[in-house]
Amino acid sequence: MSNTITRKIGLSLGADLCWPKCYEEILKKLDLAIPYDGDIVRFESERVTIEPYSLTQPCEYDVVIDRLTHWYHTSREWIKKSVLMDDLYVYNNPWTLQSMEKQTSYCAMMKLGLPVPETWMVPPKSYEPHADLDVTLERYAQMFDLGEIGEKISYPMFMKPYDGGAWKGVSRVDDAASLKSTYEESGTFLMHLQKSVEGFDRFVRCIGIGPQFLLVSYDPGAALHARYEMKLDFVNEEEKSLLVDMAMTINSFFGWDFNSCESLHRDGVWHPIDFANACPDSQVTSLHYFFPWLVMANIRWSTFCAASKKKMRMCPDWDPYWEILKQDMSYRERLSAYAAIGHQRMETDRFNEFCDQHLTHLEEQTHEFFGSEFAKETIRQKVAALFPEHEVESFTEHFWERIQNWRDNLSET
Repeated sequence: MSNTITRKIGLSLGADLCWPKCYEEILKKLDLAIPYDGDIVRFESERVTIEPYSLTQPCEYDVVIDRLTHWYHTSREWIKKSVLMDDLYVYNNPWTLQSMEKQTSYCAMMKLGLPVPETWMVPPKSYEPHADLDVTLERYAQMFDLGEIGEKISYPMFMKPYDGGAWKGVSRVDDAASLKSTYEESGTFLMHLQKSVEGFDRFVRCIGIGPQFLLVSYDPGAALHARYEMKLDFVNEEEKSLLVDMAMTINSFFGWDFNSCESLHRDGVWHPIDFANACPDSQVTSLHYFFPWLVMANIRWSTFCAASKKKMRMCPDWDPYWEILKQDMSYRERLSAYAAIGHQRMETDRFNEFCDQHLTHLEEQTHEFFGSEFAKETIRQKVAALFPEHEVESFTEHFWERIQNWRDNLSET
């Protein structure tokens, strides 16, 4: 006789508003009761609170979708405790999340042979006060010629924080004068200088949730609500395969379930330029047409991880990647081999089988949900949180229309 068990999925949230409401409502409408390993598995979700806790306090969740730990240390330490003591599965790995900065990811992917542009790190222009600061700098800080470094990298370039996100502190530098002035204004930021990929013809973001990937054409110069372009045929099949393998390599290398990889295409080469995104954009006001995909992908991956009691890989194991690096392979062959490690670690075949058996009605439910007044009101609430009052109605209709375009296209496939 089978038992009915309930897997709890925790949502560790910050300012997120729209996607959690959609996730919760669709999961509730699905009303899943999945036969799995002799039991009937049901699911419920709950938002994780921030409060005092005993280190021996049991964790009530099987899976946590983490959108918070890179901002709030209390949440981060609770998640690390729960992984170690309660076998919690969380995305992303909280230990590599703490090193989820451009420096680590650039170095690792450069070593694996990915064509990351020439990148330098320079000491900060100024420092936070510290008891040993003056004597340390006096003894060990070397004078350097910033202009000489600029000539070695060559112009144009970008100056950006080594651990930044959301384009904060990012500046384009076109010559020695602007390099000097930008550095003078950089304050305590620890900065990278990265050679610009000039003359690129495509800018793509590859969003990954588990072994699911979405390629989106991206315009970084547009307003935030217009950066994700509604182009559907901007890469061929081989380019799509390469970009997915690249993102899978990065994500599985660090144990990141949810990440986005930005790449620029020039002269037949895709250059990854920014691929350590601890909190990828998940808002309807940015993703619009692609927003339902993100909600569905989160439901698929979280329910699979919860039902299968997927185990966290707590310690990064990079030796298999280094072994592939030693072999006599072309870049494309090597990238495919790296990605194969990722598919094994993410259990892609098992995941696809789970979806084929238990989530075939997810698209239908999502299609129906995003035609509802509840969905439209959720969009309106997110718009109202970001836009001036006089623009709320027009932008609500704008994003709603794009989601209806998604629904129309889904109906035709």
